Order: sequence, then structure tokens, then C-alpha cells
Amino acid sequence: MNRRDLMRYGLGTLAATALPGGLLMPRTSLAYDQKQYTKVVNGACDWVAHTQSRSGGWTGNQGAYPTAMTALAGMALICQGSTTMQGKYSKNLQRCVDYIVGKCRANGLIGDPKSDDRYTYGHGYSMMFLSQILGEEEDEKRREELTSVLSKAVNFCAQAQTTSGGWGYVSAKDGSDFDEGSTTITQVQGLRACRNAGIPVPKEVIDRAIKYIQKCTGSDGGVQYSAKTGGSGRPPITAAAIACLFNAGDYDSDYVPKILKYVDRHYQNVGSDNDGHWHYAHYYYAQVVYREGGKKWETYRDKIYTRLLNEAKSDGRLNYWDQGYIGPIYTTAINLTILQLEKAFLPLYQR
Repeated sequence: MNRRDLMRYGLGTLAATALPGGLLMPRTSLAYDQKQYTKVVNGACDWVAHTQSRSGGWTGNQGAYPTAMTALAGMALICQGSTTMQGKYSKNLQRCVDYIVGKCRANGLIGDPKSDDRYTYGHGYSMMFLSQILGEEEDEKRREELTSVLSKAVNFCAQAQTTSGGWGYVSAKDGSDFDEGSTTITQVQGLRACRNAGIPVPKEVIDRAIKYIQKCTGSDGGVQYSAKTGGSGRPPITAAAIACLFNAGDYDSDYVPKILKYVDRHYQNVGSDNDGHWHYAHYYYAQVVYREGGKKWETYRDKIYTRLLNEAKSDGRLNYWDQGYIGPIYTTAINLTILQLEKAFLPLYQR
């Protein structure tokens, strides 16, 4: 029985310890309610599948950000253990892939600039999602199609980069060379995911982006909104920045310790929500602490899992989260990703 099958039989809801012979023994000393975890996570995955549109996508409130919401929802289902070839949500993921591939334009952009004034978010998350699909795809023609889409997407991303090395809500040409931290981080994670999946990514593009994040970092470790505007550090963007640096393989530079110290100060207390964008910040901070592992992860995990499980809403059968102005699919997909990190099905977030 492989790890993916083992998880699907229910042991993935618990942290596991290796035993002789390669078997996994689930630990039972978890502080959060494990029965509640199983019920909420399974119900929320079902809710995501149930709310998928006939076209295969999802949207935020008032139809906002369809490409980004679809990619985030798809990644949440991959975290559960499904692929396009097997698992409870395989059909949902197939339709999700069809939807996103259908958004690929001739210039490589994945998205629709006419209906989305911040299309780089969707482009970055789509690169992340499709690259994870590519690694598990067994159909040769589909793999060729995904490779082509992702190769074009990488080229578009490289051409959309600003002279400062970052990205804005739209490409550099469309946005008068404006850039900011959150979209920059989305592009770097997307590019890194593509590289991990075997798609060629110019090293200089990622190197320039890392330098951009370093330029935005203040003496206290806080990362500014934009290199052009300056100002004080933004805790949510800083949490995303450290996750981005870890994804890019930067664990040892002089910037990492002070950025990590800054975000630890703001987010180790999961009950604090003084700066807004709580779910966005913990989506990235959870990735960072999970990579660090050990007691720090276990302590944080127990606290944030407990909070998320207690905040979940239910319609009697399915579960979801509706905090935030973007919409419940956004919050639910993010929370499901956090809650399923230890299942380790999404290569992008693995240790």
C-alpha cells in the first residue's frame, strides 16, 4: 500500500511516525479534535466539489477572480489525495483542468484580462495548480497539452516582469511597470512549481524576483507593499514572502532570519487578527512553519487546526468557511490547504 492509498484509508488525518519496514504508525497525542477534523475536512472537500460550476470553475463573490478561485479550489482537492486519474474528486479535477486550460490565451496568459482586472493572481495560481497535475498525469496527450500550456505561461510570466524584478496586478506593459509584493510572490511560487515539474524556467527571472523581495525588506524584517512606494512592512505580505523564499530554495540568506522573526512575532498567536487578511497570511505562514517542522510546527498546528475547525460552518451535511470579502470558496480552499498540509499530497508544499 503506497502513501497515497494509506492516506485515503484515513491515516492521513493524523501525524505519522515511521516504523521499521516503512510502515506508518499514526500518533495519537494531537491536541485538536481528530473526529472533528475528519468530519469538517471531508465535509468541506465535498462542499468544494458540490459548488463547482457546470463549466468546471469556481468564482468569488459577484463572479470575481474565476481563474484564481478555480486553481485554489483544485489545489485543495489535490491536498485531499485525489488526482485526475483516481480518487473521490478525480472527475472534479478533470473538469477543473479543462476549465483552466481553456483560459490559456495565445500569448501564454492563463486568464481573461477583460473580466479580471488583477489577472496575474489567476495566472500564478494556475501555474501552481497545473504543474501539480502534470506530475500525476498518466495520459500522454494530456501531459503534452499541459507541458505546452505551462511553457507558454512561463514565457508570459517572464515578459510580464517589471524592470524592478517584481510583478503587478497585470503585466508590466499593461500596468505601466507597477509591481507589488503579493502578486510577485504568486508568480514566483508558480514559476518554482513549473520548474519542479520539469518546465524550463529562466534562472534570471527568479533571481531578479528574489532581489526584488530583498529590496522590499526593511531593517525590522517587514516586507513593504511595493519597492516603488516604500513604507512600513506589511505582515501578510511578509508571511507570503518568506514562504516564497523557501519555495525558491532560499533558506540561508541574511534576509531569511529577520523576515522569519518578523512573521513569527505577528502570527504565532493564531488568535490575533490586528492587520487584516488573516486567512491569506496563515495560508503562507502555515507553509513556512510546516517546512520547519518539529515542536514549532506541532504547537502551531494544534492551535490553528483547533481555530479553523471551530470556525467552520455547516449546512447540516457539508462544511465551509465564509469569512472575508472575496467569498467562501476562497476561504474554504485556503483553510483546506492549511488543514491538509501533513497529508503531503501537493508536491509544492512538501518538506
